[in-house]
Amino acid sequence: MMAQNQMLMETFQGQSQNIESTKSAITKMLVRTERFQTRVRKHIDENYTEFMPNHTSPDIFLEKSSILGDEINELLATVGEEGLSALNDASAELAKSSKDLREIMLELRVSEHILKLDDLFQCVEEAKANKDCLVVFDLMGKLRSLIYSEAKDSTDVAPEVERLFQSLDCYESIKVKYHVQAHLLQQNLQKRFDRLVQLNCKTFPNSKCVTLLISKDEAQLQDIVTALFQERYNPAKLCNFLLEHCIEPLIQKPVSVEYNETAKDGSHIQLTLSYSIKDQDASSPLLRPSYKDVFDHFRLLLQTLGGINSNLNGTQHVFSIIGDQIKDRMLQLLVEECLISAVPETMDEYNSSTLCVDVLQFEHLLADAYLINPEVDCALTEFTKEFDTYYRNRLSARVLATAREIIQRDLQDMILVAPNNLSANVASDPFLFPRCMISKSAQDFVKLMDRVLRQPTDKSAESTPDPLAGVVAQLLETYIDEVPKVHKKLLQSIPQQSALFHNNCQYLTHWVAQHANSAIDSYPSLVKMLQSTGSKHLRVQLNYQQSILMDIMSGFEFENPHTLGSVPLRLVRQCLRQLELLKNVWQQVLPENVYNSSFCELLNAFVNELVQRVFTLRDISATMASELSDLIDVVLEKGPLLYQDKHEVLQVRNWQKLQQLKTMMNASLKEFTELWCDGAGPLTANYQAKEIKHLIRALFQDTDRRAKAITQIV
Repeated sequence: MMAQNQMLMETFQGQSQNIESTKSAITKMLVRTERFQTRVRKHIDENYTEFMPNHTSPDIFLEKSSILGDEINELLATVGEEGLSALNDASAELAKSSKDLREIMLELRVSEHILKLDDLFQCVEEAKANKDCLVVFDLMGKLRSLIYSEAKDSTDVAPEVERLFQSLDCYESIKVKYHVQAHLLQQNLQKRFDRLVQLNCKTFPNSKCVTLLISKDEAQLQDIVTALFQERYNPAKLCNFLLEHCIEPLIQKPVSVEYNETAKDGSHIQLTLSYSIKDQDASSPLLRPSYKDVFDHFRLLLQTLGGINSNLNGTQHVFSIIGDQIKDRMLQLLVEECLISAVPETMDEYNSSTLCVDVLQFEHLLADAYLINPEVDCALTEFTKEFDTYYRNRLSARVLATAREIIQRDLQDMILVAPNNLSANVASDPFLFPRCMISKSAQDFVKLMDRVLRQPTDKSAESTPDPLAGVVAQLLETYIDEVPKVHKKLLQSIPQQSALFHNNCQYLTHWVAQHANSAIDSYPSLVKMLQSTGSKHLRVQLNYQQSILMDIMSGFEFENPHTLGSVPLRLVRQCLRQLELLKNVWQQVLPENVYNSSFCELLNAFVNELVQRVFTLRDISATMASELSDLIDVVLEKGPLLYQDKHEVLQVRNWQKLQQLKTMMNASLKEFTELWCDGAGPLTANYQAKEIKHLIRALFQDTDRRAKAITQIV
């Protein structure tokens, strides 16, 4: 029993001695570390709080910090968790010392973290003094990883150290210092980039000269470009220059391009672009570069700038960053102002075109240079998919534009057609077009439609719609709608214009009928519309000419009951002269049958008005009857001369009526009754009984003979 107690006593004494020894070691370590921390704090305060001159190297502190850290770790490892637990039971004071030791260790880690930053800043200054911007770039990356929260993803900084570091007063100062150095680095990189990549633009009164001078030192160029773009570089200025001074002009206007691979004694590549800056009509094909020239010039531009297209992070290239800012506008211009205008306008051009193949190859070029992402930027692919639609629209637009240009031409520029097809020939063969004059523009319009129908189509491609389907119908509808609008005033005021337009419409109708088997859309309605349109405008002119005659005849009055006077004869001659003028305008223009029917209508209206004027007389003296007979003679003499065949005048409905009126002006009562012949004589064809009775009363005095004659007119 006494032996056991002795052993316990010895064990307790040994533990007491260990406790005292550990306590002493911890106390000494705390004192040493606190002294070291005081020196470190002074160094940090001078550098990042008070900004005092301090030439002490952080290397000394880092080395001492490392030694102290190792010793503290050894001391803590010697004690161990279980040992600390035992110590806690044995001595609360010693346990507190051990916790203090852990806390001071954490502070030491924070100090060491700041000292590493300080050491890196000093290294940055040394690299700057040596003008080694790439070393500065690497150092700035290390600084960034130690300063910001993402440090834990790339360093071994514990969260507790990071939290304490960011709570210190010097943290903001360190960040400011970092940003100042980063800005200075970017400025330095930009200067070196500008020396290696020289972009110049000289503007003259009427032109512009753009020069790209790129260093052939690819290693240095790519190092600088990589550093610059990874340093959060904003390429807006570079992108704007390329878009405004290079890409847009290359697409929109003729550009003189010179490429030199041996500029500046072979050390640089030079690309020079020269182009006009005058205001010009971009729609003119003469002022628009061919798409092949545009593609070739783009290749030279990409080849010239290829040295800066560095791979930045394994997946992103410099051109992809530039492309993000310029590709939408670039692709829009390529499609709208280059490729659409390059779409073929004829089937022959379409069949020989390599446009789609060339566009897809060019798209691959842009994608291989990482300027576009073909999976997202599909404007060029979409263009090739819509190529047939563009072709149909362009072909139709060209044809319609040509048609509208023809429509604008003067209708009076005319030509004789079907010179051998006289009215007799046409009467025996209704498929013949009659001899007449048409506008040359109508003939050109027909030639245009002939070219459309002759346009070859790819009949093997059943899925491809005919690009000109419906175009002929559209052309004719345009003619019907536009000509009356374009030539409205002349159609209303000049008889020859309306006659020519009538003939033009009939000529187009004849052409449509000849091509009835050509699958022209709306064939029946087109024929009807053409015929009715031409006839309508001729009818308007006929009504106008008739109104002129009626306006002249409105002054036909009998001022003296005994004599006719000079006014009626003058007005009749004026009407005949008006018809003669119209004859000179129409006879060689209209088809003979149309001319004859038109003049029969006009002459009939005039004759009918003359007859009606005579019937307004209630008393006709012998002198006036003779004068009326002479007046009617003038009409009967001049009327047949209005026709090529004098006998055509017999088709005038009231012509015989006028002849009979002349006869009655010179007839006796007996001749009246004979001409009436109890309602079976020749007068009954044109006159009613009451009209004959009226003339008898006007011509003859009231006698038994007159009364007897009147009773025979029934």
